[in-house]
Amino acid sequence: MTFEQEWADLRAAAAKRRRGSVRRGLLVTVVAGSVFLGATGCGGGGEVDGTPKTPKDYKVVAGTQLCGGRAVTAEASKTLKVITGSSRFEASAERYTVARAAADLVEEFPASTVTKDVCRVYTPIGTPDFDLRITWRLADGVPTEPPAPNFTELKMGEDAVAAADKAYVQFACRSEKLLSSSSVGHIVIGVQHWAVPTEPEGDVQELKDAYATVAHSFSLAMARELGCEKNGGLPERPVLEPA
Repeated sequence: MTFEQEWADLRAAAAKRRRGSVRRGLLVTVVAGSVFLGATGCGGGGEVDGTPKTPKDYKVVAGTQLCGGRAVTAEASKTLKVITGSSRFEASAERYTVARAAADLVEEFPASTVTKDVCRVYTPIGTPDFDLRITWRLADGVPTEPPAPNFTELKMGEDAVAAADKAYVQFACRSEKLLSSSSVGHIVIGVQHWAVPTEPEGDVQELKDAYATVAHSFSLAMARELGCEKNGGLPERPVLEPA
């Protein structure tokens, strides 16, 4: 999928949704229902000091607890604040884990080249809205064309690029889980601000480093979950120097 196609899909999705997930839509419905009950005097009030009530099971967690609890390193958690402006986030839905994404990848290997979710990261209700999408897909091989001008190439895996609102890391995985140890999967992990394209706010280089750090964290977690030989050639810590 080209970057132009991704942006087209993103614009279409942004026009149809408020937060980009069914779970968020249900939460808005619950809040709206609470406000209605408060207005009619039947529910004890839908707002407290102007803040919408939330369901009892709604949780806010640290970055290291997101997406199954093994996907975001302490270093990546710190950079999430650079990206989102928050150090606390909505607890991830049960389906949003690296283990689940890895199982889906194994099941679909080697056919799938469609971009699919690993996890979604949301800032808490009552704070500025931010939706971060982490994805996986299978590539045919190592990219041969240069990246777009807004990307910086990095020395991680087979290919790694970072921009001020997204980053991608590609690594080669040889694992018994992928049909046989002779099969090599070329896996791309993406981290992207899921919103209608705007000019990024903040220090561009700092944002690039932050997105690259989060992308590396999820890539390494995926490589370990899949049992990739030598962790897919990924370093233990992100390499942020330009290639």
